Amino acid sequence: MKTSKKLLAILPALALVAASCGGSDSSSEGSAASVDSAAPAATDAPEEVDQTQAGDLTFHMITHSDDGPFWSVLKRGADAAAADLGVTLVWKPGVNDAQVMVQDIEAAIAEGSDGIAASLPDPDALVGPLQSAVAAGVPVITLNSGSNDYQEIGALTHVGQTEVIAGNGAGERFNAAGAKKILCGQQEQGNVALTERCEGLAETFDGEVVIAFMGLDADTTEQQNTINAALAADTDIDGFMGVGPVITLSGLRAAQDLGRDLTIGGFDLTPELIGEIEAGNIAFTVDQQQYLQGYMPVLLLFLNVTNQNTLGGGLPILTGPGFVTPENAAEILALSEVGTR
Repeated sequence: MKTSKKLLAILPALALVAASCGGSDSSSEGSAASVDSAAPAATDAPEEVDQTQAGDLTFHMITHSDDGPFWSVLKRGADAAAADLGVTLVWKPGVNDAQVMVQDIEAAIAEGSDGIAASLPDPDALVGPLQSAVAAGVPVITLNSGSNDYQEIGALTHVGQTEVIAGNGAGERFNAAGAKKILCGQQEQGNVALTERCEGLAETFDGEVVIAFMGLDADTTEQQNTINAALAADTDIDGFMGVGPVITLSGLRAAQDLGRDLTIGGFDLTPELIGEIEAGNIAFTVDQQQYLQGYMPVLLLFLNVTNQNTLGGGLPILTGPGFVTPENAAEILALSEVGTR
């Protein structure tokens, strides 16, 4: 085997990246980068361990991505990790279709993937194929959705947030704002992570929570009209939570159309959403730091394959929840506009 000189430089950096994994208040494509084989010698440095050459490694990231604003940031993180490490990354967006993801997982196994990072929006469909990957000797890490099922798969770890806990935090913020009845709008059907966000909200919120599918992000006009109709039919609703950034903005527009002064909270980030928080039109959004959800699985797969490292100690690696509020919106907005938040 050939030597990857990147490894010794990456290990200290891992500690810095992992330290930020707790959150903060404050279609197939391939990407590859060459390995720097000329690291400077250091006096009395330990002898380097022979590692598989990074350029020979191919990792697959298979998600339910629709390539919208959330997933574009996550992909940017994954691409950055691949470039930093000198590995090939194959990006497979399932566009919210679990069966497409199953086919992509099976294809990655057949191609001899060196590691699979996968989201788990539909455990019933996806746990089995990912177990087959592990049985075939392919290391697996789940990301974004999958915190309840990664151990059953035999995955190395899960990188993401615990959705119920994130919903709990949102409920507490609605309580502080004095809301009494919240419409929790979902933009996908059958995605367990989105359901858990609303259920977590209901656990801590002191009032009533109405959970409903409000239309897909792909058609924001229909989505906004559906929310508008739900709000018009129930004048007691004084709060709206969108479980994604696009539907949160649709909720704001619907409330504005009706002249309703609602407390609005959301999940995840886009520059437009953060701008509305800064302007005081939206109270908060939950930040799960999706850039890390893309970057960390590639890094962890690399370290496992080349150095038999694992991280998490059997527990998930949490990237959230953090919260973007009017107090820190300007700072986060600047990062969101360059595509890393």
